[in-house]
Amino acid sequence: MYSAKQMIVIRRDLHMRKGKIAAQAGHACVEAVLMALAREERLSDVVITGDVVTLRENCRQPTALSDWFEKGVAKICVYVDSEEALLAIDRQAKEAGILSALICDAGMTEFHGEPTYTCLAFEPRYPDEVDPITGALPLF
Repeated sequence: MYSAKQMIVIRRDLHMRKGKIAAQAGHACVEAVLMALAREERLSDVVITGDVVTLRENCRQPTALSDWFEKGVAKICVYVDSEEALLAIDRQAKEAGILSALICDAGMTEFHGEPTYTCLAFEPRYPDEVDPITGALPLF
């Protein structure tokens, strides 16, 4: 089986600055991983050694999340060109039982004060679980 990966879907149609893209994707990644850790009741298993974050070994069955931490925290960025497409991906993930963090920017620095959906990230999952949803999307 392939290693788990975290999919990040970014709206390209917004023409965000590079720093804005990085910040929005960061928000999504952190939120999705925290959601997955909480669902698996693994928040207390997070170990920080220097600048390396791992999960404490325990007697639990390995999951995509623990595999992801163990094998390199892979993140794959793809894009869509509309809010509708982003929301459709979010719906598909939820229907498949995959946690997804949909980010709505407050619009204070871009988007003229309008709250705007910018990106989403999935919890770390195996390719056979996420590729049916994001596999056809172009790399960012």
